[in-house]
Amino acid sequence: MLPLSFPTYDFRFRNDNGRTTVFDEIRRKFVVMTPEEWVRQHVVQFLMTDRGFPKSLINVEKMLRVNGLTRRYDVVVFNPDGSIRVLVECKAPEVAITQSVFDQIARYNLTMDAEFLMVTNGLSHYYCKLDYENSRYEFLPELPTYKAQLINE
Repeated sequence: MLPLSFPTYDFRFRNDNGRTTVFDEIRRKFVVMTPEEWVRQHVVQFLMTDRGFPKSLINVEKMLRVNGLTRRYDVVVFNPDGSIRVLVECKAPEVAITQSVFDQIARYNLTMDAEFLMVTNGLSHYYCKLDYENSRYEFLPELPTYKAQLINE
């Protein structure tokens, strides 16, 4: 798979009927390795290893309803109280991060009310902090760590 602009992580792979699969620690099963899945697995490791979020607060690929339509988010990080800390949208490396990608995560966030958004194609990463009171968002150079969250509470 293509090297991504994340640190190097150890993954478990196996061949399943001629298809490469990777073990997803969150879903606790092997999943088919696609370019987007490669990015998603790096994001999960980044959140746990580099940002310090507990595995128990991370959720991957679950359904949600947006304007009456069924959609699937890539990664969500919850706060201990069940509110959403981070909503992540992953794209394959060959997919450019455009306004339409930001529009997609913004639509998902209408029902989720995350504190932070992360958009990545594995090569470029964007982080935003949402300010609901003033209807604004601020781009950040990096995603705050879990430890920073605990200190700020």
